[in-house]
Amino acid sequence: MNPFAAALLAWFDEHGRKDLPWQHPRDAYRVWLSEVMLQQTQVVTVIPYFQRFVAALPTLRDLAAAEEDTVLALWSGLGYYRRARFLQRAAQICVEKHQGELPRDFDALADLPGIGRSTAGAILAQAHGLRFAILDGNVKRVLTRHLGIHGHPGQSAIEKTLWQHADALTPARRTADYTQAIMDLGATVCVRSKPQCDRCPLAGDCIARRDGLTAQLPSAKPTKAIPTRDTVMLILRDATGRVLLERRGEQGVWSGLWSLPEASDHDHAWRTAESLARIDDAHALPPFVHVFSHYRLKVEPLLFDEATAHQRIADNASLRWCDPGERAALGLPAPVRTLLQDL
Repeated sequence: MNPFAAALLAWFDEHGRKDLPWQHPRDAYRVWLSEVMLQQTQVVTVIPYFQRFVAALPTLRDLAAAEEDTVLALWSGLGYYRRARFLQRAAQICVEKHQGELPRDFDALADLPGIGRSTAGAILAQAHGLRFAILDGNVKRVLTRHLGIHGHPGQSAIEKTLWQHADALTPARRTADYTQAIMDLGATVCVRSKPQCDRCPLAGDCIARRDGLTAQLPSAKPTKAIPTRDTVMLILRDATGRVLLERRGEQGVWSGLWSLPEASDHDHAWRTAESLARIDDAHALPPFVHVFSHYRLKVEPLLFDEATAHQRIADNASLRWCDPGERAALGLPAPVRTLLQDL
């Protein structure tokens, strides 16, 4: 075993995380679900979502057969909702083509929607102990610092180099523990800001520590200003407390989720509201900003209280009046759910 892996495993035996809910049992379905949830999200946030998800959908077949609204409701708040859709579509493909199981063949697994090379490696290494490397954000940070690799890890040439090192360092024995160990080290010691080098088992030959480059590595992505978009969200609420929700289209952010009708400005908001319900007056609620990866959304909520439903809405699959209990079972964007809860 190479010295890098040996040092990491010795550290893991004493300090690694061994009580995460997806480790007991550490089967392929639970590993896969955790890996997808952990993309862009920290462990402490993921744990309650994971526990609720597997309680409701304990097997891959349950996920494949579930209503999309059920899956999105369980995912609501984790963001990047396309992950949830890919998760369910991959489960359905497994039922159709792989006897209801995630395939053990790397290429077949990596070809499933939303999985790819690193997630496939994590599933095969952790669930089956097979020797496959991973390269998530934590691993990239550990390797770029330890090896002194400059350049943004998202660039294809840098990523190719990192994959070569990740594969070379992954041991043939204790692959599952090694995979967890290097993720744990990046998540708890070799963190993005103020890494705890005095606790790191790899500090002795870490180039970034030696050269004082821990604040510079990994190299930052070239920055560019992100635009701000404005929208008015319409809260049409009837006398019983029901709110009118609209299912978003298949394109753009929050695709397929239930949300609030939107308008470009206040005049457009009134015209839209009048087309959806009989209304009387409106109250402007405090605006807020929601930040996506590629733009900022400035939201002005407009509350139309005592609205009366048009009869035609009952026959419209993309519009529905929902009371608070019904909303809990739907996939709503987190800021919209918070906005309605605050009412």
